[in-house]
Amino acid sequence: MFKLPLISSKWRWPKFLIALMVLELAGAVAALALFGIAEPNLYRTKLWQIGADNGFNSSPKTILYAYANYRKIPSIPFVWSHTITEFNVAISVLCTFIMIVKWVMFALHIWYPLLATVTNVIITVLWIVSIYGQAGPDHSDPKHPSSIAWYINKSCSYAKPAGYEHYCQMAKGTFAVTVFMMVIFLANTVQGIWSMIPSAAERANSKIEIDDMQSSKGKGAYDSPTSDNSGEQNWEMKSRPKATLTPYTPRTLAFNTLDRQLPLRAESHGARFA
Repeated sequence: MFKLPLISSKWRWPKFLIALMVLELAGAVAALALFGIAEPNLYRTKLWQIGADNGFNSSPKTILYAYANYRKIPSIPFVWSHTITEFNVAISVLCTFIMIVKWVMFALHIWYPLLATVTNVIITVLWIVSIYGQAGPDHSDPKHPSSIAWYINKSCSYAKPAGYEHYCQMAKGTFAVTVFMMVIFLANTVQGIWSMIPSAAERANSKIEIDDMQSSKGKGAYDSPTSDNSGEQNWEMKSRPKATLTPYTPRTLAFNTLDRQLPLRAESHGARFA
């Protein structure tokens, strides 16, 4: 018989969970602000061009050349595309909404480890995709391939001549917040999995409850024939005629007492003469 695994519904280390929720609040606010400022294209194309000027990656001008010469439009690397910007804004809004719902459900004691684990796994994967998008490769130009975005592993001094050093620093800070949020949700996932594992006391209580249910079922099956026989016995008892008894009123008892004859003696005399 298939049995569902025992999953605990109580949190282990609830104070640690609250601390993670506070850190998540700070990271979500920072991510929402930074991604909102960067949207739609505050510095993405500028950093792309700075990397091309220094030979770190492809150039955004290749798209203009393709349009001008009626050539096939090359695919834009994910790290420099508008998709990654919109994706980051969407995930920051989603995390803010989930954070509010989480606080409410936690206060109502219905934020269970199973639900939290499923949610945290999904959000962790989304943050990993965001990290890959911000620091992803750029192999669109074979002459200048790039395995990681230059503003991640290089100094922002390369953007200083163009006057975009602060944009480079903002991109670095956004990437750091993204990594921070991924770590927070990964820690939430690990704690949720650890909390779902039942303790020894919970296993013992579950075993006792299962034994009680099995014993009650067995007792009911054993007593079922008796209950059927009891109905037949009651029917037999009802079908038997009851012996009639001679009624004695207080007046009859008084006359018999005056005659010095008790009711039982009178019946015995009557049976003897009969």
